[in-house]
Order: sequence, then structure tokens, then C-alpha cells
Amino acid sequence: KRMKALEKDKNESWRISKRDWEHFKNNARFERAAEIVIRKTDTSGAPWVLVEGADPRYRSLAILTTIRDAIVAHRERRRTRRKLVQMNQEALKKRRETELKKIEKTTSLLEKQSQSEASTGRKAKHKASTVKVSSHGDLKPLTVLDRLDMSQMLSDKQYTEQLVAARADLGAACRRAHFEGKSALMLFEGPDAAGKGGAIRRLTGSMDARDYRVIPFASPTDEERAQHYLWRFWRHIPRAGRFAIFDRTWYGRVLVERVEGFAQEDEWKRAYAEINEFEQQLVARGIVLAKFWVHVSKDEQYRRFKEREKISYKAWKLTPEDWRNRAKWDDYAYAVHEMVERTSTDYAPWTLIEGNNKKFARIKVMRTVCEAINKQLGPEPKQKRGSK
Repeated sequence: KRMKALEKDKNESWRISKRDWEHFKNNARFERAAEIVIRKTDTSGAPWVLVEGADPRYRSLAILTTIRDAIVAHRERRRTRRKLVQMNQEALKKRRETELKKIEKTTSLLEKQSQSEASTGRKAKHKASTVKVSSHGDLKPLTVLDRLDMSQMLSDKQYTEQLVAARADLGAACRRAHFEGKSALMLFEGPDAAGKGGAIRRLTGSMDARDYRVIPFASPTDEERAQHYLWRFWRHIPRAGRFAIFDRTWYGRVLVERVEGFAQEDEWKRAYAEINEFEQQLVARGIVLAKFWVHVSKDEQYRRFKEREKISYKAWKLTPEDWRNRAKWDDYAYAVHEMVERTSTDYAPWTLIEGNNKKFARIKVMRTVCEAINKQLGPEPKQKRGSK
């Protein structure tokens, strides 16, 4: 019934293939194989959970509830282990009481001796007062972000209509790219709470889940710091016919690492040329490269921060680091300006997204990716007469 419904939907019919119908005919064999797999691999540590899928609402609720209960049970086990560790530590503490008393006596004698030496040799020291001066001068420089029209928006009706069309167009472009062996890499940067995650979710809604990966990048690990900063990114470059979406990218080198001082000045200045050459190599190999800066105004970011504080299931997204980054808004804006100025090339241009209205931003992202893929693919070949 569901397969028939998908076949009738012009935007979803691509999901049903001849192989799917062949599998449907062999459904009984698949069920017998599944029973054997479940019986032989169902363990107390990793049990199978059978979910009835007739009702999509029940199915979604059952899966989410199972995941929630598993997380709660795991946390309880960790609490129990912590209690056992604490009990062992208390036992060790009692055994060491005698040694600690001896250490305290020795420490007291050393403190008295150091105080005596300090009183005889203390000298007055004067520290020169420092004044912090903005690295950009008293006047705030105009950046590419200041030129964006942040008032652009879509109504609910406009968004619903354009979303259907954008999903259909993007889905068709992605399927053609997959069949022709063309890969695509989409990079997302932007301030906190700009709506990058929402734009990515709408983007992937048009793609086959087997063809793409969304890869979020946080602070580099010790292993990653030991390599060239591009190393942790180039490991995830998609192969032919696949797509990758990077949530945060190698541009952190000239953004957060520059502003926060994690990279030396000569390192982040050198990164512009390194990044341009790296992206040129990707494009030369036929990879579709789309770079997005999803921007939001400072006032709108503050409103979204406060909204996250009030909504329980969103509060986890807001961290002290978000407020620290906000305090350096102007420094980041200038870093973004120089980043766009020096790395927006004809082969890998930046697309600046006006993100105050999330609906407008999502549609613009989808349209831009669709245009980039179609540009790389070229006009679709016409079928010959009589061909099916």
C-alpha cells in the first residue's frame, strides 16, 4: 500500500525501484532470515526491540521512548559505579589519615620559614597599568555583513509553497548527481543560534539517506592537533556520487582560532592561501563545493538566546561559551569580512544567508545548492525518440 502511494507521488516515486518490488515478492524469505538474526543476536546487553510500524505516530513514539529509557538506565548504572568508587575512596582516606597529619606538620613549619624570609626580603613592586585599545580603532569598520538586508522574510504560506518546489528540484538534482557519480560538499559557518541546523535538516530532507553524511566539527582532539589542521576535514571528503555536509569547517582557522588566539598570526594569515589551494583541488576533481555563512543580527541572536533559556528542550544548546563569543561580536565580524574577502573565489564563492527569518534562509540554502549541482551537471541530456 505504501509503495503504491509513493509510486503515484511524482516527487517521491524515485524512492521505489524494481529491486524494491523484487524484495517485496521475497518478503516471506526476508522475515524468516530476520527471525534467525534476531534469535541468534538478541542478548541482555544489546537486546532487539520489535516495533510495529503500521501507525507512524506510534512507531516514532515507541522508538524515541526506547532510546530515552536506554539512556536513563545507562545513567543509573553509572551512578551506581560512582557510588562504589566513592566508597573505596573513603576507605583509602581513612588509611591515609596518619600520613596526612605528618604532612600537615611539615607544611606548617615550611610556611613559617617562608613568611620569615619574605618579611626581611620584601620589596615594593609597581605594575604598569595597561589600557586595552580596540585593534580596529575607535570606529567600527564596515563589513560585508553590514550590507546584508536582514529584513528579508517569507510568510508561512510562501514558505510552504516554495519548500515543496525546492525539495522536488533539489531531490531531482541530487539523484542525477548520484547516478552520474558527482559528489557535493556543503560547508556551513555562522554565529551561534543563526539557524544552521534547521537549514541542514531541510536540505537533507530532499536527499536519499544512503547518499549523504552530516558531520559536525567541534574543538580538535589531541590526535587532530598533532596533524595539519586540514587533516580532520579531508578524511571526510565524499566519494563519487555521495554528499557531505560540514557543520563548522576548516574556516575555524581564520575565525575562532584567530579571534581566541589559538593560532599564531603567521599561522592564520598563511591559512587563506592554503584553504584556497585546497578548495581549488576539490573543485578541479569535479566536487560541487557550496559555502554558506548563515548570518543573524546581534539583536536577533540575543532574542534566540533568551528563548533557548526559557524552553526546556532547547536550553542545552545555550552554553557559557556562546555568551563569551557574543561578547566578541565585532572581532568575529571583522574576521568574517576578511575571510569572505580573501577566500570567496570564482571556483568556490561564499553565499551569505540572511538568517533573521529562518524560513527565508532555508529556502535560499536549498535553492543555492540546487543551482550549484545543476551548474556542475550541465543540461540534462535529451532522450532519443523511441527510447524509454
